[in-house]
Amino acid sequence: MFGYYMDLALRSLRRNKALTALMVLAIALGIGASMTMLTVLHVLSGDPVPGKSATLYYPQVDPQDIKGMQPNKEPPDQVTLIDGLNLLRAGRADHQALMSGGSVPVQPEQSSLDPFYVEARYTTADFFAMFDAPFLYGHSWTDAEGEAKAREVVLAKSLNDKLFAGANSVGRTLRMAGTSFRVVGVLESWQPNPHFYDLNTGSYAYGEQVFLPLQTMLELRLDRNGSTDCWGNGGGGVGNILPSDDCVWLQLWVQLDSPAKAAAYKEFLVHYSQDQKALGRFQRAPNVRLRNVMQWLDYQQVVPDDVRLQTGMAFGFLLVCLVNTVGLMLAKFMRRAGELGVRRALGASRGALFAQLLVESGVIGLAGGAGGLLLALFGLWLVRQRPSAYAALAHLDISMLFTTFVLALCAAVLAGLLPAWRACQITPALQLKSN
Repeated sequence: MFGYYMDLALRSLRRNKALTALMVLAIALGIGASMTMLTVLHVLSGDPVPGKSATLYYPQVDPQDIKGMQPNKEPPDQVTLIDGLNLLRAGRADHQALMSGGSVPVQPEQSSLDPFYVEARYTTADFFAMFDAPFLYGHSWTDAEGEAKAREVVLAKSLNDKLFAGANSVGRTLRMAGTSFRVVGVLESWQPNPHFYDLNTGSYAYGEQVFLPLQTMLELRLDRNGSTDCWGNGGGGVGNILPSDDCVWLQLWVQLDSPAKAAAYKEFLVHYSQDQKALGRFQRAPNVRLRNVMQWLDYQQVVPDDVRLQTGMAFGFLLVCLVNTVGLMLAKFMRRAGELGVRRALGASRGALFAQLLVESGVIGLAGGAGGLLLALFGLWLVRQRPSAYAALAHLDISMLFTTFVLALCAAVLAGLLPAWRACQITPALQLKSN
């Protein structure tokens, strides 16, 4: 029967091409607008580390002085150097990494390349294993090498391509900030979005080109990027001057592979705060937080408010388009009252007529989905022309492609429910008499 209904639907749509085109256009416009913004929202709110985000946590403690203390106030978003090293060396997590962002000047060996700056990540050895950063060549430095302030570096693939033409550069020397570093590894193309592990240096479309041991950075006093928050007599530190102990400027991430370990680690943070208060370093009562990746992104409100607003407005526009489609379908179906009355007189049930009209609505929806897909692709191209940091990420993936047609089909079928039901209430005798 489905094939028969499809044939009837196509015949009906061809009989009134202008009305059919209006319905398809209405759905296409609504689908195009809503899928453009839904795709942008999907990209920006996606999981940057699928499969691990529930086990990666961002600890927060409160080392600030008593001045300005408020009930239930959130602790600082970062940690001091002394607290970061204390928590790191306590070794209470399955993996842990202390880090900060920066930039370093690179002096290429090739005379054809002028010196240039690259974004850097100063971190500890567990960073790569914890965040599943894939290696193309080599490996990371070890914990012992990091503590020994080794002059070792891991390169991003794009920088390796630029400096070494994509060859295996492990063992080669790279001169940065007036110091020679030995290349120990090269990462595959890897750029999590959002840049969840350090939102201070950039939320989207941001990636480091070199990765150095944190202790090496501390010894060489390399330039830092990001935010520094101080209190009391703390000074923020400028350029290669390190902040004081009364400043938070580092990010600490830990991997805890079970909810029990997460609960135990949070309890450890409370005890650590109590111990530091007893030592006179902390003045406030224990104030700790432990959020996983998605909770941290939600707390930081990484997705721009204007994207959420525009997505809501786009779906409101889709609703307006559907209301117009309902009116057009109602007009179209009621104009066929005579045809439907004859079918009822010949024995067709109301259910059969209802199914026939819904199939016709579905065909309109699929055609509108195809048009909406083209409009969505155009809309995403327009988004990519914007100067926003996330603009380059606006691309339609397979899941959003599938969602486009499912949304169009569901929207058209929903729009067709009322017109189909009204058309099925036709009294066959009246229609036969009028004909």
